[in-house]
Amino acid sequence: MLPVSDTVWTVQRLIEWTTQFLTRKGIDPARLSAELLLAHVLAIPRIKLYTDFERVPSPDDLTRFRELVRRAGEQEPVAYLTGRAHFFNLEFEVNRDVLIPRPDTEVLVENVIRLVRSHPESNPQILDLCTGSGCVSAAIAANIKTAQVTAVEISPKAATVAQNNMKKLKLEDRVEILEGDLYAPLSKKGTRLFSVIAGNPPYIRSGQIASLDRSVRDYEPAAALDGGADGLDIHRRIWADAAAHLVEGGHILLEIAFDQAEAALNAISGYPSLTEARILKDYGGRDRVIAARRK
Repeated sequence: MLPVSDTVWTVQRLIEWTTQFLTRKGIDPARLSAELLLAHVLAIPRIKLYTDFERVPSPDDLTRFRELVRRAGEQEPVAYLTGRAHFFNLEFEVNRDVLIPRPDTEVLVENVIRLVRSHPESNPQILDLCTGSGCVSAAIAANIKTAQVTAVEISPKAATVAQNNMKKLKLEDRVEILEGDLYAPLSKKGTRLFSVIAGNPPYIRSGQIASLDRSVRDYEPAAALDGGADGLDIHRRIWADAAAHLVEGGHILLEIAFDQAEAALNAISGYPSLTEARILKDYGGRDRVIAARRK
């Protein structure tokens, strides 16, 4: 922990010491984490740290910083400590009611955007299931200005976070947050078909939850992680009713774990209304999304 001493703790010295401390604790990336925490405490953009290297934070700031560093060293995610995470060049409010948006999920958004742009519509309707923080919905809406996105989230607390994010990003007029279980809340809106259904459902196998990194296992919401025995319980429920909510020829794209491609392809083959199932890879070349089309 950051020692309490007569040392003059400049911004530069704080970053250097904290980077070393977090490295010893196995926190990666240590330097970025140190900078994010300090910028948060000082209420300045991270880049400004580099022009303020000689700044000496106040005693109150140092006290707050010490506490955040202590918690980060215990693997509490920095995104939860700062209340912010970035995804698709957008900043999102996050807390322990929602998963932290991850770069792996950006391939899901990119493929949705590509699909919509390759089939131009005046007002494309997109459904985002298991929206969590709303990062997928917001990224789609921010990049397809004509899109109307409906986002569904079963957790009331997570739905509140998503709604706050849409307001913050000024997207509430084009992203509607519905609270409920998958397709259930859509029935209150009358018959509506979507060009694309997207989602990042829980996909961790139940038996693997205990072996996850502590930063995930102990802090992120279990309900958003646990996908059942093979990790595909929610996927099956989504596929089972997808045809009833897709336009003819509409597409469905769901995130999966990097080692679930074969199981996911076998599972989706049991839904004859969905065809052309294929696996899309993330930036690291790993299987990440399963996509299909309604007949």
